[in-house]
Amino acid sequence: MSPAFSESYDVIVVGAGHAGCEAAMACARMGLSTVLATINLDLIAQMSCNPAIGGIAKGHLVREVDALGGIMGCVTDAVGIQFRLLNTSRGPAVWSPRAQCDKKQYRVKMRQVLESEPGLKIKQAEVVDLVIEENTNKDRTLRGVKLRDGRTIGAGAVVVTTGTFLNGLIHVGETTYPAGRSGEPPSVLLGEALKQLGLRTARLKTGTPPRLDARSIDWSRFEKQPGDADPVPFSFRTLKIEREQVACYVAYTTEETHRILQASIAKSPLYSGQITGIGPRYCPSIEDKIVKFPDKTRHQIFLEPEGVDTNEIYVNGMSTSMPIDVQTAVVHSIPGLENAEMIRPGYAIEYDSVDPTELDRALHVKSVRGLFLAGQINGTSGYEEAACQGIMAGINAARYVQGREPVVLDRTQAYTGILIDDLVAKGTNEPYRMFTSRAEFRLHLRIDNADRRLTPIGHEVGLISSADYAAFLEKQEHILELGRVVRSMLMPASGPDGDRPTVANYLKRPEVRIADVLPLVAGKLDFTPTRAELEAVEIESKYEGYLQQQERQIERLKRSEKVRIPASFQYAGIPGLSREITEKLVRVRPSTLGQASRIPGVTPAAIVVLQAMISVGRGAASVD
Repeated sequence: MSPAFSESYDVIVVGAGHAGCEAAMACARMGLSTVLATINLDLIAQMSCNPAIGGIAKGHLVREVDALGGIMGCVTDAVGIQFRLLNTSRGPAVWSPRAQCDKKQYRVKMRQVLESEPGLKIKQAEVVDLVIEENTNKDRTLRGVKLRDGRTIGAGAVVVTTGTFLNGLIHVGETTYPAGRSGEPPSVLLGEALKQLGLRTARLKTGTPPRLDARSIDWSRFEKQPGDADPVPFSFRTLKIEREQVACYVAYTTEETHRILQASIAKSPLYSGQITGIGPRYCPSIEDKIVKFPDKTRHQIFLEPEGVDTNEIYVNGMSTSMPIDVQTAVVHSIPGLENAEMIRPGYAIEYDSVDPTELDRALHVKSVRGLFLAGQINGTSGYEEAACQGIMAGINAARYVQGREPVVLDRTQAYTGILIDDLVAKGTNEPYRMFTSRAEFRLHLRIDNADRRLTPIGHEVGLISSADYAAFLEKQEHILELGRVVRSMLMPASGPDGDRPTVANYLKRPEVRIADVLPLVAGKLDFTPTRAELEAVEIESKYEGYLQQQERQIERLKRSEKVRIPASFQYAGIPGLSREITEKLVRVRPSTLGQASRIPGVTPAAIVVLQAMISVGRGAASVD
């Protein structure tokens, strides 16, 4: 029997990092009574590591969150202090926006946005347990949460987004102490409550670099890295960024840096055995770089301001858990930092995560109805990976309460769909980071068309306003009309043979940009195209053949995704399936034949066997 609740909500979101903020806003904007519970109200959306948003592939995730109606992109545009579009020397599939943010302003702006939402309440409270109702069939349904102060709050659904707080343990040299982030207590009781549910957990690790006092740095010794002259916004709703930008600076480690680290490697918690959690392979600590890349004579680091009204400098590329005296020596070994004063030391943090194969593709815990997980608790790293999970978990928690089908993005629709599919089908034994190489159809999943792919979904679920959706539809009409003109209009005759290609075919030439032909087509239009509209048509003209090829490949993948495997499907006893494959299928419970094919160790032969069993009706599988 459920306890008496002091108050009740449709949805409770636990944790106010990037996943929690997106989840809470999604639920509230979808019309559900929502409460966001966090240990410290003053540290909502705290950027505990690098105060930057976006980057390679991560920028794609932010655009997708924005296209769905999320808030990360708008907040970044409002408080960014340096904007850069990365990978512009390569094709548009890998262009990615990145912004250095003012850390304090980001936190303040995010809280303002949350507090302006009428259906959302924010509470400073620590959730220590989950209220679970179990019936005679052993089915479990979540009914609410218990707070450390003794209150019990009812809920139709709960989204847990605890970041690094679950049983968090900080390491600086041999010194260790419990914390969720430096200066904040860990969430120990909730971590134990999740384990009591029987959920498989793992121990992961991440880290952060030292911060320096800008006044103690000789800036003349470093290469200046300015932002873009004409910044590209993150949000489709931001018309232009006119904020003054600051510079970042590039530096390099030296032979002395490497000598200090090599001589002190035994003091590293990573190599002494003190840290048992697995760290991010693609973002190693500086001591890890020295050990794993001994032939590399130097490593690049970036000196990045943490805000416009602070002297704090983030040393990107120098994450470390070395003792403070070693950190100081390492910093001073870099030319220009000989007299640098360390404001905060770097540290490593270990924390608990839940095996993401415990979830379905709606980020719903399979064994507990009404419980959703998002962010680092699912084994990911990064603000952006957390935010995209947060908005999807929020959408699906809301739809669960509403009694509606979940929204599931597939691998052909979004990087967000790829991330979630990778997690729930394969799991992860290290902090998962998004890369463009993870996408089978990355030319199709570009930053410029994230709105075309996802904004109709955002509008359908209630996250995109009517005004914003009307602006989106107008943009799509402009792109279609501009595309029609460039495909039908001929270029002026040129050369001895009088060749006259269409403007679209002329745009296929690598050296030609759409700005070169705009004067020709402008007279055929009854509107002035925006930069985004021009870029969309240019990209689709230049890569038309490749895009058509990918469309055919996408259709083949979608056919396998349409073959549904019901949750009641019995894998045991199927001839041709090994015990190992059967165990993996039972644990993951793939929802489609396509998802089953991506489980590590499930062979093509096993998929053929499954397809045959589905075709004869075992488990009453369905095809959409």
